[in-house]
Amino acid sequence: HPLGYISSDIYSRYKRLCGFNVLHPMGFDAYGLPAEQHAIETGQHPEITTNKNIARYIEQLENIGLSFDWSRQIRTCDPEYYKWTQWAFLKMFGSYYDRKADRAMPIEELEKHFAEKGTEGVDAACTKELSFTAADWGAMSDKEKADTLMNYRLAYLGYSVVNWCPALGTVLANDEVVDGVSERGGHPVEQKKMWQWFLRVSAYSQRLLDGLEKIDWSDSIKETQRNWIGRSTGAEVTFKSTTGDDIVVFTTRPDTLFGATYMVLSPEHELVRGWLESGRLANAGEVAAYQKTAASKSDLERTELNKEKTGVKLDGVRGVNPVNGKEIPIFISDYVLSTYGTGAIMAVPAHDDRDWEFAKKFGLEIIEVVSGGKDVQKAAFTAKDETGILVNSDFLNGLTVKDAIPAVTKWLEEKGIGAAKVNYKLRDWVFSRQRYWGEPIPMVYCEKCGWQPLPESELPLLLPEVESYEPTDDGESPISKMTDWVNTTCPCCGGPGKRETDTMPQWAGSSWYFLRYMDPHNGKALASKEALDYWSPVDWYNGGMEHTTLHLLYSRFWHKFLYDLGVVPTKEPYQKRTSHGMILGEGGEKMSKSRGNVVNPNDIV
Repeated sequence: HPLGYISSDIYSRYKRLCGFNVLHPMGFDAYGLPAEQHAIETGQHPEITTNKNIARYIEQLENIGLSFDWSRQIRTCDPEYYKWTQWAFLKMFGSYYDRKADRAMPIEELEKHFAEKGTEGVDAACTKELSFTAADWGAMSDKEKADTLMNYRLAYLGYSVVNWCPALGTVLANDEVVDGVSERGGHPVEQKKMWQWFLRVSAYSQRLLDGLEKIDWSDSIKETQRNWIGRSTGAEVTFKSTTGDDIVVFTTRPDTLFGATYMVLSPEHELVRGWLESGRLANAGEVAAYQKTAASKSDLERTELNKEKTGVKLDGVRGVNPVNGKEIPIFISDYVLSTYGTGAIMAVPAHDDRDWEFAKKFGLEIIEVVSGGKDVQKAAFTAKDETGILVNSDFLNGLTVKDAIPAVTKWLEEKGIGAAKVNYKLRDWVFSRQRYWGEPIPMVYCEKCGWQPLPESELPLLLPEVESYEPTDDGESPISKMTDWVNTTCPCCGGPGKRETDTMPQWAGSSWYFLRYMDPHNGKALASKEALDYWSPVDWYNGGMEHTTLHLLYSRFWHKFLYDLGVVPTKEPYQKRTSHGMILGEGGEKMSKSRGNVVNPNDIV
């Protein structure tokens, strides 16, 4: 840590000598797995360990002689701090993203629209596209309305495939999994479907991309964020199955539709589950076994380009190519992810390397539909420039790839079986952790009303004392055992309710801490307008390169949401960002507390 602190300290001293008012604070991101793992091993409350470590940090930093303004010190585990983390979560729960306005809006406006017009004219970020009338909305029960609104909220509950780490007893974000194991501790991680709280970061994908053009960051950091957000343009196309089900795929190459000779679904796809349960599949045992194997792999392992292609053909169901009516086989394979696009792809082996390798392994048909390359039976021709001319493609024959893409997209739209689509790799932020040491999520579940937010007047919601920090056998947080704390009243109807027992992830408090430095003792607001107007944005942020796709992306999202609320005056949180690199420990490994290979400053100073 001193590596980065020393450089910022030098610059702070220089700016002060130049006559500037300089805000150079220090705080402690104090929630997370390390403190809780220590509590599990020793039985000592993580707050005691955390406060002890903070005191030691302060002593060491003062010994080095750094010029921090200690009057502005913050700790993310301080209730007076995380009150505002919880407040922001409630604001996200009370908001939806209006694509037309391109900003977050109060959920009450969406409710009013539903009451007057149903979903007609609604263009909102959502988990699933819904269609209902105003009469349908009026006939819904309170709980049905709550469940419908959950589909649009920026903080929402969803049932999704997540990275489950049995050893740590919690869900991990994609960024916290490295080579199939947890970044903390190196424990195996498996894919599992669970109910989780999410933040709809994906709604801000384009704004997160656009904002990169207006800030002074290195090209490498910007490019890493661009790749993580992963914008791609193409079309969504609806294939039919021989069971009558729609199979929607996203493709960046709709021009190659006539060359689609098979389809691939993710092993977790809902249609596969349905076909298994209905007895449609003659090789159900083989399919189930493959699903189990795929669940033990990380997304990175599954999408590795150089790995051997594996899959299982579905015996009993086939797809129907919408442009020529031909029946084509359907496979499941782990290189297709349920969380990207639609979880289903059309495969064109003549013009995609991965599809070609898969087709060769399973003996599938390869049809050339873009001429200009060599023999597609020997290698895929993937060029998208003017050298590619459409062949074997009916009304597209003779067109260049560039011209064929809008032509076929228009045809799909006219037929009602497809539409132009922009897709992003960026996924919503899994915001639940089945652990103790984190901010309590201020939500209450009522059988009558559904999930209800805690009134802001009752914040902060404090953590209860627990007898054990171990996760439960069924994967629930240790807080779930504290029934006196869990059982409460519904904020809406006053009937019996149960508190959410998951806690927020370690990245929650660090997503906005720089704002609290500007006004750290304000009990009435996250920070005053005067302080935010004076200090914002952060002029220079120096930190580790490893935070590029976690902390930096999450905090930019959090800030943009607060901008939509009118809380902060700037669209971006950090005007300049530099990375100080890493110091390596023994064996060339990154020096880190979690690896136990750090050098104690007390031995040096």
